[in-house]
Amino acid sequence: MTAIAANLRFGLSDSLVLARRNLSHVRQIPEKLLDVTVQPLMFVLLFAYVFGGAIAVPGGNYHEYLMGGIFIQTLTFGVMGPAMSMANDLSEGVLDRVRSLPVARSAFLVGHVLAEFAAALLGLTVMTVAGLIVGWRIHTDVPHAMAGFGLLLLVAFAMLWVGMLLGSVVRSADAAQGLVFVVIFPLTFIANAFVPSGTLPSVLQHFSNWNPVSALAAGIRTLFGNPTATPDGAAWPLQHPVASSLMWCAVLLAVTVPLAIAAYRRRTEG
Repeated sequence: MTAIAANLRFGLSDSLVLARRNLSHVRQIPEKLLDVTVQPLMFVLLFAYVFGGAIAVPGGNYHEYLMGGIFIQTLTFGVMGPAMSMANDLSEGVLDRVRSLPVARSAFLVGHVLAEFAAALLGLTVMTVAGLIVGWRIHTDVPHAMAGFGLLLLVAFAMLWVGMLLGSVVRSADAAQGLVFVVIFPLTFIANAFVPSGTLPSVLQHFSNWNPVSALAAGIRTLFGNPTATPDGAAWPLQHPVASSLMWCAVLLAVTVPLAIAAYRRRTEG
């Protein structure tokens, strides 16, 4: 047990060192944080003040409806950061240099996870402040509000592992960026993230009702007491958005974590 505890402490210490290494790049290249600072702020302001006056939301105002979608859209696009960072380090031989040092084998992967999760926390803070500026408010009690932020952290963690998996299997950071954009962009817009799904054409409405992004956005709105604009006869995920959000996150983690670890191990063999 003593040896196991020592190995765990050694691995955690190495992981923290590599996490600081990843975060230190921000001082040299601050634009790395644009996707978790400027981008969410820009989306909040644009959608709130450009489209807010033209979109009616049953049971509430558009600014409060919007924030659930902005939270989820930004966290979903957060796949790109860890995917590009991991792919870039693997393709440029950073992993080979780390392996030449006396560090735990898992430290490289865990260090990336810790650094990217810290960036996600910064993004959530920026989005929360931006939402308060445009008039978004939490209308539920403290336990529900804490559950809402807890769900956001869970979504961020799940998306992070999706990015880790993608970054471990693609050949370059450019490939990771292109793949994320092609997949995530339609997922976040053919959903109830920015407009109620009842306003979409019938085919797109059916897709939106079963789109995990819709369930996640509705789950956040429910926990924060914001309007959900759920149409009558909506699919099960939208009728039970919190439960379905937890289910989607659990499925993503159950699939991506072991696959990402396996892909990482393949890259570190030899």
